[in-house]
Amino acid sequence: MYRSVATRGGMPTDSGESGVVTLDQVPSWNDTDQRSSFLYGPGDSSSPLYFSDPLTFSSGLNSGIDGMVSRFPVDHDINGRIYLWRGNPWNLEVDAVVNSTNESLDEAHSSPGLHTAAGPGLAEECSALGGCRTGMAKMTNAYDLPARKIIHTVGPKYAVKYHTAAENALSHCYRSCLELLIENGLQSIAMGCIYTEAKGYPREPAAHVAIRTVRRFLEKQKDKITAVVFCTSNSSDTEIYKRLLPLYFPRDKHEEEVAISKLPADVGDENGETVIDERKIRIKPLPVLSSTTTNASTTSVDIPINDSDSTLRRSFHVDAYLDPAFMSLMKDPDQRRKEQWEKAAQAQNGFDFAKLLGFGDLGGPPLSAAEEYSLHSRYFAKANSLNLSEIAEMKIVYRGGVDSEGRPVMVVVGAHFLLRCLDLERFVLYVVKEFEPLIQKPYSIVYFHSAASLQMRPDLGWMKKLQQVLGRKHRRNLHAIYVLHPTLGLRATIFALQIFVDGEAWQKVVYMDRLLQLFKYVPREQLTIPDFVFQHDLEVNGGKGVIVDPRTKYIYQRPSA
Repeated sequence: MYRSVATRGGMPTDSGESGVVTLDQVPSWNDTDQRSSFLYGPGDSSSPLYFSDPLTFSSGLNSGIDGMVSRFPVDHDINGRIYLWRGNPWNLEVDAVVNSTNESLDEAHSSPGLHTAAGPGLAEECSALGGCRTGMAKMTNAYDLPARKIIHTVGPKYAVKYHTAAENALSHCYRSCLELLIENGLQSIAMGCIYTEAKGYPREPAAHVAIRTVRRFLEKQKDKITAVVFCTSNSSDTEIYKRLLPLYFPRDKHEEEVAISKLPADVGDENGETVIDERKIRIKPLPVLSSTTTNASTTSVDIPINDSDSTLRRSFHVDAYLDPAFMSLMKDPDQRRKEQWEKAAQAQNGFDFAKLLGFGDLGGPPLSAAEEYSLHSRYFAKANSLNLSEIAEMKIVYRGGVDSEGRPVMVVVGAHFLLRCLDLERFVLYVVKEFEPLIQKPYSIVYFHSAASLQMRPDLGWMKKLQQVLGRKHRRNLHAIYVLHPTLGLRATIFALQIFVDGEAWQKVVYMDRLLQLFKYVPREQLTIPDFVFQHDLEVNGGKGVIVDPRTKYIYQRPSA
């Protein structure tokens, strides 16, 4: 009934009909050749997807944290069971494929193309299953697919307010599919991304949940599963998986060490589910009994006693365990939150030097790495769900090309920042959305302060919030902030930012008085520069040493006489 998929250059491609791809044709994650090999998915034979090492860009950074133990150590046995495939799961010849669907298991909300490939019998069997709850999974026959079975699961709807519940429900989807696989004596599975655009789940956080859940499951059940294939249907998902897989499935010690600093603070519990401190049961280990107590209890067994004395004696030994060391708990979350509120109140009531200088409210305790990651994830998810075109049209922040060393550049125009007619909260959402692709690796910022000295600026309290929302990855990967035409007031503000907000990021500021100085770091052709910036540069510098091409707005060094 099936034909083998045609090959081009030794890799599977699609020649127009639905072809069958065996696991032998897909390199495993443990395959060392995969780092430089190309993989084609059905219907995408023209664009090769190479598995380059996604961690090499950090070679100049600190590749590990001394003294920290990897939460996901190298395990070649597990890595050999992991595959990454660009294409439809139902083209793979595996024991089971996963269908992401809704509670009714209907064809309209299933993975696109699966019902067509499987045939009409699938819809009939699904209608007889009585639906499926979110986070759960049910199995049917595969009909016309090369797989033996189809596992249907229902992904959660995403809401920023309930992101933890959504993460755990998504984790349960993957775990339910794997458990159902084992229960039915099957060993290989191909699964696509269990979320849909309609349900609004952010792609990268969903990939973190998927990969870490599979890793934790295989740590316990790897002897019962031979292959787990992560299937992606577009380049965005493929790039995300290529970047995240080495964090949870490192292939060598270098990747393991780099993953220590790159992994998010919360990677879930032993099942990959998000850990919630408030729901933990905090019990300390039993205290060690002294040898005297042990000898006494051993001797007492030889003494004849009646039932009432036995009850009393057992109660005595239980009481010996219930000492204050055993009964005490870790610091209660409510108590910890109360202490944070008290610190914030003290900061507000105390002498606030920054507020006295007009820099805004900089009080409040600093956020932990986990809190910053959670804050960034919530803002990024909300930004993806909103239309922020009115902010984009203001051209305050937009992407440039690359600097002289190939790092991507983000451009900020101070004169376009009109505080009176700008919704700051929506602006923060737009900044998070625009910066997200850049902050994954080293990047630079170009800030034009030309003609912006008369504009109202937000205070340092707002700048601190923006820094926290962008997160630590932004500060770590930021290479430099090139500031053109700085004024004395701006220099004082940046100095205050270095002291009161964040020294790590704002120490990277490089001041430029002329456009020609900027072009040494960022080539002219890599920047879209507003006309008034050229005009301001000529007015401030008097046109000395430069010639402006009126047609192209290029600035050239005036040749010496």
